[in-house]
Amino acid sequence: MSGLFQVPWSDYQSDLLGALGRTLSYTVVSFVGAVLLGLAVALLRLSKAWPARAVAAVYTEVFKNVPLLAIIFLTYFGLASAGIRLDVFTAGCVSLVVFYAAYLSEIFRSAISGVHTGQTEAGQALGLGRAGIFSRIVLPQAVRQALPGTNTMLVDLLKSTSLLVTVSAAELMSEGRLITSATFRALEVYLVISAVYFALCYPLSQLLLLLERKVRAGVPLSPWRRRRLRAARSLLAGDLDHGLGAGTDTDRKEATV
Repeated sequence: MSGLFQVPWSDYQSDLLGALGRTLSYTVVSFVGAVLLGLAVALLRLSKAWPARAVAAVYTEVFKNVPLLAIIFLTYFGLASAGIRLDVFTAGCVSLVVFYAAYLSEIFRSAISGVHTGQTEAGQALGLGRAGIFSRIVLPQAVRQALPGTNTMLVDLLKSTSLLVTVSAAELMSEGRLITSATFRALEVYLVISAVYFALCYPLSQLLLLLERKVRAGVPLSPWRRRRLRAARSLLAGDLDHGLGAGTDTDRKEATV
């Protein structure tokens, strides 16, 4: 332990920053893709057509029960042997998308199913179509229920980008391996890389937890909804003041009589 911190980190600062940027790029692109694909699969699982349900169920069970590392190898090396060559970034994102979409589809399906059927019936009574009922009634309520699981998947996806070291994706873990090869200081290098992952994941998890609490408390997150809430409060306060003023005038007239 006496010679632990001997790596000239200043020499690798720019490389580490570039690797950090690529790690965040993998995370953002893959998470957006996984959310979109997971929502599509969840809707197929809830479809009335049994072929759609069967296809979605097979997809979910396959990718839930195959290791992510195997999917990465199949996407990058397996497809290349079949004549389909993907660059490292595309292969890494595709692997993360198809893997995490399977888990997110189950989270979304459970959240959508958890919305009471009376909400849909109320939307039909108001004359809303299927798209309007889903986007304006079902989806906002489902988001609240899906948020905890979705937040967990986001943090887990960020950590799983480290598995892309197996295809030399130039992310943080790959850069750590290169620094280790150059300095032979494996313990120090991987301690620092682990600390960087912790510095990314812990604040992210706390911010997501704060977001979850705000959503559960009914705090509007979009500026449009906040403006509507302020307008409604001011209107309600104006009506209340008007009612109190009218009541005071009536009391004065009665007292005069």
